[in-house]
Amino acid sequence: MSGKSSKEAKLAWWQLSMIGIGCIIGTGFFLGSALAITKTGPSALIVFSLAALGTYLVFDALAKMAAKDPQKGSFRSYAKKAYGKWAGFSSGWVYWGSELLIMGSQLTALSLFSTFWFPDIPLWVFAAGFAVLGLGVVLTGTKGFEKMENIFAIVKVAAIFMFLVLATLAVFGVFNGLGHEVNVSNTMDHFFAGRFMGLWTALIYAFYAFGGIEIMGIMAPRLKNKEDAPKAGKIMLLLLTTIYLLAIALAVLLVPYKDFTTKESPFVTTLDHYNLPLVPHLFNGAMIIAGFSTMCASLFAVTSMIVTLSKDGDAPKVLSKAGKLKVPHFALGLTVLGLITSIILSFAMPDRIYEYLTTAAGLMLIYNWLFLMFSYKHIIKLTKFEQVKRFGAIVLIVAAVSGTLFDHMARPGFFISLLFLAIIGLILMLRNAIGGKKKKKKSAKVPRPRFQ
Repeated sequence: MSGKSSKEAKLAWWQLSMIGIGCIIGTGFFLGSALAITKTGPSALIVFSLAALGTYLVFDALAKMAAKDPQKGSFRSYAKKAYGKWAGFSSGWVYWGSELLIMGSQLTALSLFSTFWFPDIPLWVFAAGFAVLGLGVVLTGTKGFEKMENIFAIVKVAAIFMFLVLATLAVFGVFNGLGHEVNVSNTMDHFFAGRFMGLWTALIYAFYAFGGIEIMGIMAPRLKNKEDAPKAGKIMLLLLTTIYLLAIALAVLLVPYKDFTTKESPFVTTLDHYNLPLVPHLFNGAMIIAGFSTMCASLFAVTSMIVTLSKDGDAPKVLSKAGKLKVPHFALGLTVLGLITSIILSFAMPDRIYEYLTTAAGLMLIYNWLFLMFSYKHIIKLTKFEQVKRFGAIVLIVAAVSGTLFDHMARPGFFISLLFLAIIGLILMLRNAIGGKKKKKKSAKVPRPRFQ
């Protein structure tokens, strides 16, 4: 993102894997897993396995395109290359708008987590503080962002590992729970508690837990060996999937699934059943770090996307100009303005309305994944097996999106996401119409050659 980006040290594949983990593990997993469990019970394990498969198929396609043709705009640039300027414009602005709304909800969640320790401080104070800290991370440039995400990744993995150790000790009776015993047969009896409809409607929340692979696509051009992009993604997703499934399995094994709520992380709920006074504080700190790191990743990504859009003529040219700190200050300024608007909306709007907006924003991210899979066949000459994988990814994404139609909590968000797409489509039509008129005027002014 900075003017020095091309001179900065290249990334090893394992560093990209760590950045991916740092960008992905966040409130989408710590809170989204609760939504999945409440809808489908212990079979949330199947839901997360399917989402992991779908995420792997999408990243595999993105990584192969990045290895063949590294692009700073990542999926947005591939959409443009596959379908033309309209696709690049739409994909880029859909991503920018959706991430800004999601950042507002992330800041709200961070503020709520912080009141666990400081209940008397207003939420907006925490939101403003975390926003300023996030901007500070972005101002350190690409290299600073990479270092911070690597640190965040280690802290988040350590926190989940702590849960895995404590939960495993509880399974073996080292800790005494609040009247709940480990009962494998009871867990299996309720394994498909939500039946098929529960699996279907919970799929979208599992996909949210893997949101963030777009950042890896943006960072992939900085790999030492571009061919290592698929390996970085595979290792990262294998580690993430293993952690996710183990954590969820232990949670539903230790606590009846009906005890979980959508207002609290299932891992906090699980540990609350045991007399471990320091653990809630440690886990609350881990969730703050998780939410902050994903917020920083979003802030970095949308600012980078604005610069790419500007350089390609899909946004004003001034937005790609770098300032004294080698950071595109106009692009960052636009992102800050959008972020402030999102924060105001998150605190001014009724909770349910803003929840619908952020659900719509999350869906728009998934739409970009779908667009990526359609672009894939135009960028890479696919083998039959790759065509099968591409079709499988499309089916899983469509299943996750369509499941929101049968969930009263997510359904309004689905229709709002369509409204956002319609607005961007309308802007694109107006832009093309105005551009067409300007071209006609220019051609009319050009004097015709006279023949003697």
